[in-house]
Amino acid sequence: MAANFIREKMETPHLYLISVILSLFLVSIIAILYLPPQFTELTRFTISTLEYSVPLEQLRTKVSGDRNQLRAVSFRKDGDHLHRSKARNRTATRIVKKLSREKMLEEGLARARASIRSIAVSNHSSVISHSDDYIPAGVVYRNPRLFYRSYLEMEKRFKLYVYPDGDLPITHDGPCKDIYSIEGRFIHELEHGDGRFRTNDAHGAHIFFLPFSVTWMVKYFYTTKIYDVSPLKRFVSDYVRVISTRYPFWNRSQGADHFMLTCHDWGPFASQGNALLFNKSIRVLCNANTSEGFDPRKDVSLPEIHLYGGIVNPKLLSSPSDNALRPNLAFFAGGLHGPIRSVLLDQWKDRDNDIRVYQYLPKDLDYYSLMLNSKFCLCPSGYEVASPRLVEAIYAECVPVILSKYYVLPFSDVLRWEAFSVEVDVSDIPRLKEVLSAIPESQYRKLKEGVRAVRRHFTLNHPAKRYDVFHMILHSIWLRRLNFRLG
Repeated sequence: MAANFIREKMETPHLYLISVILSLFLVSIIAILYLPPQFTELTRFTISTLEYSVPLEQLRTKVSGDRNQLRAVSFRKDGDHLHRSKARNRTATRIVKKLSREKMLEEGLARARASIRSIAVSNHSSVISHSDDYIPAGVVYRNPRLFYRSYLEMEKRFKLYVYPDGDLPITHDGPCKDIYSIEGRFIHELEHGDGRFRTNDAHGAHIFFLPFSVTWMVKYFYTTKIYDVSPLKRFVSDYVRVISTRYPFWNRSQGADHFMLTCHDWGPFASQGNALLFNKSIRVLCNANTSEGFDPRKDVSLPEIHLYGGIVNPKLLSSPSDNALRPNLAFFAGGLHGPIRSVLLDQWKDRDNDIRVYQYLPKDLDYYSLMLNSKFCLCPSGYEVASPRLVEAIYAECVPVILSKYYVLPFSDVLRWEAFSVEVDVSDIPRLKEVLSAIPESQYRKLKEGVRAVRRHFTLNHPAKRYDVFHMILHSIWLRRLNFRLG
């Protein structure tokens, strides 16, 4: 019987061959359907990677736990090179992607510079069309077309990363109801605003913000009347150490594409906690004093805005009537802080009905009403160069009279302060009435028109609006970032 079976198979060899082929084909289909996907990935990798290629017949598989977790093990002693190679390739790919994104960011900034430069060298007087209802124009700007193009490029490209490190209240918060309110308002706008300029992708950022509040450091760390700022410096030093350890960005640029912002008088001292922060980073400071290391090429002057109870005084919210009478030639009221005020009070306190100067304002007089009733508002520096009177004068459309030394005025990259203010040398304070009285009425009118024109750039809005003080601060930072090339 067995012989008959063999004889039958020998007589029909083609049927036997066909059955064998069909069996192999079915086995192949089953293997493809049921083998884990990692195995096919590994097969493609070993075939395409010549240096560490391992023949499939020399591989064995081990499955532990989840049946989809497949680990290939080579019989060769150097089989682990396969996995190290894949890890190296993944790392190399990430590095290439990061470098590529950095290159793209720098190329975007290069295009922005070229776009702005094209306006600078152009003789064409027209400006770019935009859907917004405001286009910068007039003598209050150094170059309105240049500013407009730069502002549009900022809106188009600028991305800012806020380091998430640090706890409340020292970081990610700031004062919003006192003389240093601009510090807290800027931080809050970044943290809780529309987020147009903020990115959570650090590799897609042009600039990095260190979100600590020097004002809150002073509140929580400072011991009254000790005058020891070392706790502030230590905090700043520790913060920079943390972010430079956890992230690659500080070390990549030595802090040049990072910025801090503070309105407190001791902001410059706090920044001394790290030498690179002081010397290379962008420091946005109300105390913009060149005699204390403020460098206008890289640092930004921050306008000081005093918000009583978190709001602008209602008397200053709307523009006063252009025909309103202003019987007083000049006005100042303030404490005896610093040498400049000492000279001012010594020369003019209670001396003249036209130059209304008070150290302590009588209770029957209103500070803001006197501003609104004066043609010129005196803005002397105190112990530090900045004063909230500068912005208050602009709100009251009272032409600011700047009495200061070493003070870099806010937004002076863009604004021509001589078109809406008067700067008087400290040595001329005794001649103050003579200097102000000599200004022709026509010139005063132009100065007053200039004050009205720049008001939008010093206005705090919630939410922020184009060209307001928040955006002007950002634009000042944007200009410094344009001056820096990464790599």
